[in-house]
Amino acid sequence: MAMLHDVWSVALNFPGVTPVLAATEYGNFGLDVTEDRVWLQQGADLGSRIESILLRALEAAPAAIALGADTPLLTARDLADAIEQLQSGKAVLGPADDGGFYLLGLRSCPSGVLAGIPWSCARTCEITELRLNSSGMTVARVRSGFDIDTMADIQKLQHQLQSLPPEIAPRTRECLKAPAWSAS
Repeated sequence: MAMLHDVWSVALNFPGVTPVLAATEYGNFGLDVTEDRVWLQQGADLGSRIESILLRALEAAPAAIALGADTPLLTARDLADAIEQLQSGKAVLGPADDGGFYLLGLRSCPSGVLAGIPWSCARTCEITELRLNSSGMTVARVRSGFDIDTMADIQKLQHQLQSLPPEIAPRTRECLKAPAWSAS
């Protein structure tokens, strides 16, 4: 939950952004979030669940950004870059080092645009970009990053946090200080 808290904090404190928590069910997420800001995802697979949230967001706003909850190194600069691309009329992807993406921003979301995309593979971001292009969107990319999927990712995170300012991922840093996460 520490990573989710850090991502939520970046979005919550960014001017003009109204974050919502996309979840498969209501629960205690360790965040100060009201029930109306928790949106239940609809759909059988990840693509349809992301799409359902983006479609709902686009009913109320000119653009929407989906962020991975497991990307604690997300910064306000990343959001600013994504918003700048969206304002210029482009869709935007934040590619992850493993071939996926940690950020997807759209101004429109054609029905089925994320259907059938292979998730958690080395070509997820590439295939998503191709799909968006085939739907008539110009796609920009923001800074590459990584999400946390494996113990190797945790070790990479611990190493990167050593050289980053303390205001980046503060809750994740605290969590990683626990003896269970100490590198041996």
